[in-house]
Amino acid sequence: MSQDIRDFRTPSCELLALGEPTHQEPAFGLVRNRLFAQLVEQGFRSIALETDRVAALAVDDYVRHGAGTLDAALDEGFSHGFGAHPANRRLLDWMRAYNRDRAPGQQLAFHGFDAQTENTTAPSPRRYLEHARDYLQLDLDIADLTGADERWEREEAILDPAESPGATPEAERLRRIADDLHNQLYVRAPDLIAAGAQAEWHRAGVHLQAGIGLLRYHAQSAVRGLGASARISGLIRMRDALMAQNLLAVRAVEERRGPTLVFAHNRHLQRNPSAWAQGELDCGWNGAGHIVGSLLGERYAFVAGSLGRSEALGLAEPAPGTYEALLQPGVRDWTLVAPPVPGAARTRTDTTPRQGYFPLDPETLDGAAALLHLADGRAAAVG
Repeated sequence: MSQDIRDFRTPSCELLALGEPTHQEPAFGLVRNRLFAQLVEQGFRSIALETDRVAALAVDDYVRHGAGTLDAALDEGFSHGFGAHPANRRLLDWMRAYNRDRAPGQQLAFHGFDAQTENTTAPSPRRYLEHARDYLQLDLDIADLTGADERWEREEAILDPAESPGATPEAERLRRIADDLHNQLYVRAPDLIAAGAQAEWHRAGVHLQAGIGLLRYHAQSAVRGLGASARISGLIRMRDALMAQNLLAVRAVEERRGPTLVFAHNRHLQRNPSAWAQGELDCGWNGAGHIVGSLLGERYAFVAGSLGRSEALGLAEPAPGTYEALLQPGVRDWTLVAPPVPGAARTRTDTTPRQGYFPLDPETLDGAAALLHLADGRAAAVG
């Protein structure tokens, strides 16, 4: 057993994915911070979290340049409520201290690789497209085509295809405009960068890709004639495809500086197709890890997260014969181990939907380079 993630990283790995089976056990983020510090000693210079890529620009500005305050970075730089997690506060505080007296090439960078979407909501693409328009100094009325942001952001726009603006003539026009903006960003890149800074060109591209992604997401929400499972599966597929594109974009930026640690839910990072069933819903999709792993091969490695018991979740000791029960003996808090062979045990069933917890199963274990097992969440938080 080991508590050093470097024991499981191969020299060819440039994108090391660390998964968690639920977002609701605080200890995973705290252990992640310790493991990232180990990896920094081995040349890692960036971390990517499951949070909105555009919002995360504010976090990177803080940890690298000291722009704003820690509280503002947590409040404005995280989506999905993740800025409230104490582990993320500690991470940003540590990264800022590390970067304070280092040259830009040696500083640690922070990235988000998600979109600001959920299964029932997604924002308007307006402000993302307008950022790119303003950077390119073009005279385009984006707001007239999008209309009020509430048209896109209300739940009905995602839940009911008839209420979605994603397939309207205005949305089609916006997609053509977004494509032209993307083309202009590259056609004029030499002049734009010479007149300003490459960082501003990159920032405009991040906003534009987010706007394009949201237009695609809303177009998917407008597809009619789908049952509930097919509708949710389509939206999750779209989100994970956007995640995969963002991860590849992050690596393009960070390639010369060093490898990247990515941290998210197992279902987003595992190397096999993902599934989710609840009530009448039965959803399946290719997660970001399955997509990126197919493209990067050995340059992508996945460490699956596992949880034995958790006071925060109300999760009791795993039943004998489950994968988690195999991993419990001899572990007081947490450990890194080789994953069990798929089929060596059974998937635990003592979970509830409110926990957001996905126990180990053969699809998660197959292809995992290692396993981060928290035997007890409370002990792991201080261990």
